[in-house]
Amino acid sequence: MFFTYSPFVVCACVCVCVRCAAVSMEKQAVERARTAFLTGRSRPLKFRGQQLKALQRMLKEREGEICTAIKHDLNKSQFDTALFELVGLESEIQLALEKLPDWAAPRPAEKTLLTLLDEVYVQPEPLGVVLIIGAWNYPFALVIQPLIGAIAAGNAAVIKPSEVSEHTARLLEELLPQYIDRDLYPVVNGGVPETQELLQQRFDHVFYTGNCTVGKLVMEAAARHLTPVTLELGGKSPCYIDKDCDLSIVCRRITWGKFVNCGQTCIAPDYVLCDQSIQSRVVEEIRRTLLEFYGDDPKTSPDYGRMINQRHFKRVTALLEGEAVALGGESDEADLFVAPTVLTDVPPHSRLMQEEIFGPVLPLVSVGSVDEAIRFINQREKPLALYVFSYDSKLIKRMIAETSSGGVIANDMLLHYSISSLPFGGVGKSGIGSYHGKHSFERLSHQRACLIRSLSLEGMNKARYPPQEASKLRVAKYFMQKRMWTGGLCWVTLAVLAALLALTLLIALLVLILKGSEQ
Repeated sequence: MFFTYSPFVVCACVCVCVRCAAVSMEKQAVERARTAFLTGRSRPLKFRGQQLKALQRMLKEREGEICTAIKHDLNKSQFDTALFELVGLESEIQLALEKLPDWAAPRPAEKTLLTLLDEVYVQPEPLGVVLIIGAWNYPFALVIQPLIGAIAAGNAAVIKPSEVSEHTARLLEELLPQYIDRDLYPVVNGGVPETQELLQQRFDHVFYTGNCTVGKLVMEAAARHLTPVTLELGGKSPCYIDKDCDLSIVCRRITWGKFVNCGQTCIAPDYVLCDQSIQSRVVEEIRRTLLEFYGDDPKTSPDYGRMINQRHFKRVTALLEGEAVALGGESDEADLFVAPTVLTDVPPHSRLMQEEIFGPVLPLVSVGSVDEAIRFINQREKPLALYVFSYDSKLIKRMIAETSSGGVIANDMLLHYSISSLPFGGVGKSGIGSYHGKHSFERLSHQRACLIRSLSLEGMNKARYPPQEASKLRVAKYFMQKRMWTGGLCWVTLAVLAALLALTLLIALLVLILKGSEQ
């Protein structure tokens, strides 16, 4: 029997075959990573150190290629790529190499009288296979930073760069297998279908950086396997300016934090709250700073970036419709250029104030006092970052005490991201979990509770065994609730107890001897 096929059917069959092949590739990558993890080779500290040093070598040897790829994706200057993508990674790797033996060491736990003679400690151990889904706005750092934590913690990791930053994604797929174990740390490229297929697989942790909408889908997919997640999301990060500040300094710092990377930074200030009386001065100081940073025409400046693609260009320019543009507002779709833009007297209910801008547009919203600013912030979802500028330390402490956010900075912008000793992450809709430095190691480790006892001294356990009696419960309660000091004092306490026990036995022995002599 002979069949004829229309071109449409043939095309559909080819698409299905191609998709099936892609599905198998993603599943194979996960299975390869898990098989490699089960060999145990990712666990020794020596191996982890070797992989981290290889990453360190990659950053130095391939810096030019990394800068070129990011330039193609975001028109980011080499200076900004080094400052925002590479320097922090080098510091994170060096910190992990120096501190890994301490981080991975067993940590003694506080004892009770019940466990005084036991080994009681917490042992960090690898979770298993981690899925890392990167973001496009800092396409290199936001993949490698969690990967450093995954390697340091002894895990395998499947790496999914953002397909939106396509040049950097291809470079990661090319470079990583040349430097680190290709089975333990495979790279999977592709778009939404590939990501969806990855999320169908079972992982031991999913680490996602991106927006809240996709974050919900990631969490939903992870829930099917009871997989824990770290979600680094975003939101509308507010910035409050006290009217008694030095506005020239304040606006220089805000301009830098807002317009670097063309505003495509998750912790950039999303809007400014300030008194109506200083709005015009804020606009003027930002205008002066922009001239200093980018010259008369930011479009021709080598230091000013571009929107990542046309979809995001149209999304941001649409937000400007109907708003009072005080500064900037120019755009060029062919060049994906949106000028640094400041809007004044923005109504709190406007569309601009309902979603994260993620572009070079800064709305100024009038508030009459710090009380009103705090109410305004608390009436909205908890942001990833909060900024406050003031000479008044009490006002700063009050803003910290009466609001909630992933992080907070007073009198500067963005810097908390670069400090490895601080946990970086959101709260509420701005994210789940935090990382950087030791926090990455702990986030991607299981803190395993360990207790090692002797099979001797069984008589001490009689209080917990049937038959049950009130006197046994009193003894058990005392031993379980009596906390002991750790370290040297614990051994002092043990010696005192041993001495008291020996003294009691000696007295009992003397009593028996005396009774025997009387007889």
